[in-house]
Amino acid sequence: MDRLTTTYAAAADPVQARAMAAYMKDVAPFLGIRTPLRRALSKTVTARTPQPAEADLAALVLRCWELPEREYHYFAVDYLRRHVRVCSSGFLPVVRRLIVTVPWWDTVDHLAAHAAGPLVAADPALTAVMDDWIGDEDLWLARTALLHQLRYKSATDPERLFAYCRRRSGHPDFFVRKAIGWALREYAKTDPEAVRAFVAAERNALSPLSVREALKNI
Repeated sequence: MDRLTTTYAAAADPVQARAMAAYMKDVAPFLGIRTPLRRALSKTVTARTPQPAEADLAALVLRCWELPEREYHYFAVDYLRRHVRVCSSGFLPVVRRLIVTVPWWDTVDHLAAHAAGPLVAADPALTAVMDDWIGDEDLWLARTALLHQLRYKSATDPERLFAYCRRRSGHPDFFVRKAIGWALREYAKTDPEAVRAFVAAERNALSPLSVREALKNI
């Protein structure tokens, strides 16, 4: 953490920080470090460090989330994505905390696909948690449930995917409707006919945004 905060602070750009915060609707302040530089700096921070244990990983990402600047959250997401294989099923509550704390698509989408998704794939019993999240009033938990299978390809559970999309088809928020379309579009790379048939059957329930996104490539 000392190396991280020292290295990132030295690279801060106040002018760029204002532009980045505005682009992200001021959900959080920024240091103003562009992604390529940030990732290069992150490599220097983590160089020659051992693979973390699960407890170390939890401590690090939660400490990063306590810092206000968004680049620290990005570091935590990247680090978690790199080491998620060391995590047990018991790590999912940590992921939930990250999702619902200072939530926006820039962190939630990566947490869905690269943290929640791998944890559920490793322990199918966690699908019960996704079944809870899809009905949650917190739109970011619902979005995570919709997107957690995003990288599953042929391992996708289509019945669960379609059930989730059907259940939240009437959600009024853009980010949930977009997630429905995105999840369907991604699965269409594996089974386009199944997605086409689902959209045809549910077209009256799905929002135009969801339909447009789902069928974009087919």
